[in-house]
Amino acid sequence: MELLTSSYAPFIGVAAFAAGAFLSVEWQGRIRPLLIPRAEIEQLADELIDKHGERAEEFAAIEEDRAWRYSQNFDQGKWRRVRKELERRSRL
Repeated sequence: MELLTSSYAPFIGVAAFAAGAFLSVEWQGRIRPLLIPRAEIEQLADELIDKHGERAEEFAAIEEDRAWRYSQNFDQGKWRRVRKELERRSRL
């Protein structure tokens, strides 16, 4: 209890807030997109290939950048997975 009433309490509060914000961003941008089924990612990649052909990877990168610019962490992670799928396919 002494810790909460000590002069360190504001620092603990700020550190807890920063840790919570960091964990929230990591959940939205990295972990939650991993829960999207692989079939859905492949479907998005197929749609981009059908619509844009050779430039599909470029359009996935544009969508990822757009999500980053509008602070949509989940969408950014989703489009990152689509872009990586397109990169994997282009190496085959």
